[in-house]
Amino acid sequence: MIIERDVPIEMDDGLVLRADVFRPEDDAPAPVIITMGPYGKGVRMQDLYGAQWQWMQANHPDLLQGSSQSYLTWETVDPEIWVPWGYAVIRVDSRGAGRSPGFLDPQSPREVRDYYEAIEWAGTRSWSNGKVGLNGISYYAIMQWLVAGLQPPHLVAMIPWEGAADAYRDKARHGGIVSNAFQLAWYARQVLPVQHGNPNGPIDPWLGESATGPETLTADELAANRVSPLQSTLDNPLDGQSYRERSADWTRITVPFLSAASLAGYGLHPRGNFEALTEAVSTQKWLEMHPGRHEEWFYLAEGMDLQKQFLDHFLKGQDNGWDQQPRVLLRLRRPFTAHTELRGEDEWPLARTQWTEAFLGADLHLADEPQENSSVSFDALGDPVTFLSEPLPVETEFTGPLATTLFISSTTADADLFVTLQAFAPDGREVHFQGTVDPATPLAQGWLRASQRKLDTEKSRPDRPYHTHDEIQPLVPGEVYEVQVEIWPTSIVLPAGYRIALQVSGHDFERSVPDDPSGAWVPKGSGPFLHTDPHDRPADVYGGRTTIHTGTATPSRLLLPIIPND
Repeated sequence: MIIERDVPIEMDDGLVLRADVFRPEDDAPAPVIITMGPYGKGVRMQDLYGAQWQWMQANHPDLLQGSSQSYLTWETVDPEIWVPWGYAVIRVDSRGAGRSPGFLDPQSPREVRDYYEAIEWAGTRSWSNGKVGLNGISYYAIMQWLVAGLQPPHLVAMIPWEGAADAYRDKARHGGIVSNAFQLAWYARQVLPVQHGNPNGPIDPWLGESATGPETLTADELAANRVSPLQSTLDNPLDGQSYRERSADWTRITVPFLSAASLAGYGLHPRGNFEALTEAVSTQKWLEMHPGRHEEWFYLAEGMDLQKQFLDHFLKGQDNGWDQQPRVLLRLRRPFTAHTELRGEDEWPLARTQWTEAFLGADLHLADEPQENSSVSFDALGDPVTFLSEPLPVETEFTGPLATTLFISSTTADADLFVTLQAFAPDGREVHFQGTVDPATPLAQGWLRASQRKLDTEKSRPDRPYHTHDEIQPLVPGEVYEVQVEIWPTSIVLPAGYRIALQVSGHDFERSVPDDPSGAWVPKGSGPFLHTDPHDRPADVYGGRTTIHTGTATPSRLLLPIIPND
């Protein structure tokens, strides 16, 4: 293949971004796959993401057959696979990152406009057939939602693989609660090392130069040349312009897309992928669901075959049967096995769903009907309460979004609610799965700050309450309030005899796992998606005692998506 490095792409304001281009050596016009982001086009996956790479190699030794894997970068396609498939692959360092100068402001309107300009540049090259596609994971998926809203003329199709879409609800503030741990770790570990001008940045092994050069900036200059995402989140407790301009505008996303959702990516990725299918105005849209780690299924043969079929259809015009694909490609999970069952569906949520209410009882059981009026209390920063169902009488599939309605009171002026769906085998073993990060992720999670319980009545559905997050409504201590908590979608088939459980807590879900004396991160069930910032959660407000009221007068309940066994 022809490889061109540090290719200049001039933006509409005159700033020049740098790109690496990989294209077929015959110079015949080819469709383009382009990514733009802050992770460094000149940083090998193996170098900066060694632990993830080693995990992939250990668990998938046959990964990327036919490739030497010499040109891999984090979360992007492998040019050694895609160029022989007849595509040109372009990687662009976003403004202020890698080899591109400028102010570093991830997923800002300026960066999105840059992406638009780069797409149009790619679509008008002599070696391009004029059809540009997008395909990438996480950051590169989030950017797809954003740039698609600008509707670049040469953008023909896209695959947002595990991509958040709502900057407030999916990423920064879950239910209004700051998701601080990931923001700190992500920015410090993945973005700042490759900020443009960082004199300690990694070496681009292909250029033999700094991946963050050629400019060199001092520490003060670097700090002045970038935003602080976590501080911005803390400074903006309510939804508003700063979040909306970094969120998908579903009314403007008309391009065909394949939205690939992780079934265990709670805390960041899957919500946007599910919302896309129900909210985007595009008439050609598909939803794919998969299990596993964050960087896993994108590179597995099954995932890549799906990507190729989709892009071949739209970017090459191949009549390869893609238009006959079901709109939803679901991989059913079962306890204690990595094996999944592929099944096609026509819509999301599934039309045949039997929406079933399970009522919380003060005896810590989930029942078919509300019991007598009572209550159960817990210390918000102490042990959670868990409501357990009776054993399932038959094998039961739970697939879809979930929600819980709680009648609560607090001894303080607010309360944070962390709700977790779990399942247990007859012998007491918990059912969990490899998540995008955490190796033992529960079945589903949801969050809500009670003072932000206000609902948007037009956007809310029983299975997916939608909170406005535009107003703080403090609690009167001791007074009872009805709150609805969105729980992100799940899919699981449980055998007869298994039990489901709903855990309610005033802090992040975590199992009793000893901390590492060295201070190294220990996964406890929620991965890095923790809500522990003391400025956002002062103990005098969020460390009170929370009471869940149950019974016919206050029917606290869980809404479950049960799929009939046809």
